Amino acid sequence: MNSDMLLAAAEALPGPRAHAPANPATVLVGYGTDEELTRFATDPRWAVHVPGHPVEVRRAIEHAVRRGERAYVHVAGDSNAEPRGVTEGFELVREGLDGVVAAVGATLDPVLRATAGLDLTVLYAATVRPFDEVGLRTAVLAADHADVVLVEPGQPGLSARHVAETLVHVPHRLLALGGADGPDEAALARAVRDFLR
Repeated sequence: MNSDMLLAAAEALPGPRAHAPANPATVLVGYGTDEELTRFATDPRWAVHVPGHPVEVRRAIEHAVRRGERAYVHVAGDSNAEPRGVTEGFELVREGLDGVVAAVGATLDPVLRATAGLDLTVLYAATVRPFDEVGLRTAVLAADHADVVLVEPGQPGLSARHVAETLVHVPHRLLALGGADGPDEAALARAVRDFLR
């Protein structure tokens, strides 16, 4: 368990103010609850952030408060070694031609280790809703094979519908991994290698 992730959330949440802003944010923080993550990720009224590092937790909360969002911030028990610079959308971490792996939150470090030596594009997202259609489509079209591996916390396939809708005009294959599949690097590496053409 990574207490730094929870501490970052507690420090970033705003305290009571004498004068409330005209458009106050609603920010809910959940810790490691897959059911809660699934519930908010399927509700289009909410922005859903899944930060992978304590710095990203603070950034997600501050961003949501500043924008007056209805936001759910999912705090995982694990974290990546380093924060990434992305607040919304996919960040390109590594380029490759044999397919695309989209890693969400704290799954990035295990994904990078599990796919080391493979010619794969790796994308990273700390926000899953709204879903970055442009970022995913751009990466898939730049690869030689439209094979997509989606690795996210929670139930496998949480964002699979969004991937399918994004690539509706692109013949593609999708492997959706989640929950226990993410942290187990050996299982993740086997699944990705078995899936690739």
